[in-house]
Parts: sequence; C-alpha cells; structure tokens
Amino acid sequence: MEEDLNKLDFTKLDQVIDEYRNMKGNLIIILQKTQQIYGYLPRYAIKHISDRTAHTQAEIFGVATFYAQFRLEPIGKYVIMLCQGTACHVNGSQKIEEAIKDELEIEDGETTEDRLFTLNSVACLGCCSLAPVMMIRTEEGEETYGKLTPEKAIEIIGGIREKEAAK
Repeated sequence: MEEDLNKLDFTKLDQVIDEYRNMKGNLIIILQKTQQIYGYLPRYAIKHISDRTAHTQAEIFGVATFYAQFRLEPIGKYVIMLCQGTACHVNGSQKIEEAIKDELEIEDGETTEDRLFTLNSVACLGCCSLAPVMMIRTEEGEETYGKLTPEKAIEIIGGIREKEAAK
C-alpha cells in the first residue's frame, strides 16, 4: 500500500480541493473530480481529501459507497459490459459470461491483474436484435459486438490483447 502512496500525485487533486473547499455540499463534486483524475477513488486520495477538508474519512467512504457512480477499485482499460437482459439470456449470455470469466480469470465486477479488462454484467444494453451482445468501453469510446458465441467473445478479447501487445 505504501507504494501506491508514492505513485499518487496530488497536484491536480489539490487544485480541485482549493476550488471547491468553501462550496456548500462540495463532497460529491470533489469525489467526481477525484475519480476523473485517477479513474477511481484511491484510499490515499480519500485520506488526502479528509486531511484538506472538513470531511472525515468515514463520511467520504459513506458517500463513495452509497452512490453507484463511485469506484473504490481501479477498472481496466477495457470495460466489458455483457448484457444479461431477457433476449441475451435466452440466447446464451450465461455461457458467454462463463467463457469470458475463464479466459480472463476474473469474476463479474472484477479487473484483471494487468488492469487491462474489467467484466461487468449489465441488465440491458438495449440491443436486443443483436442478442447476445456485449459492449466494450475504452477511453476512446464504445464498441458493440452482437450475435456472440463464447468462441467469438474470446476471439474479440484475444484481438484486443494482440493489439495491446503490439503497442
């Protein structure tokens, strides 16, 4: 954990805190901006916010865990959102989920050790005509993949790994 502290640069976070410190109801906006900076809410950033504001760490954790928009763990560069809606379910989304979990060696909601992939099962992506479907979100945008099979899903993940290895 000490290593994480040494990697965090609080320069941008300090600017956010300075900008919103005296604003009433500032905690959510500070946490939103913190998550934009780091991609999630690192424990040391929460401690830093507490040290520099009137908010206790318990209060900050309370807000961060209450609202679904906040993440306390880092997510992968590629977030796989696998639809589990009715159309996808009846067309085999559970088999696809098992194949992805086996391939990536993670469970739903987890991130691979290399922080390349995060798997999230979602209620519906609204692409029922493409069922079963998954969407992969990156910093550049989102790509939708439909009419999936377990093999096709693994092939897509393999292609992303190859692209990343070539960088």
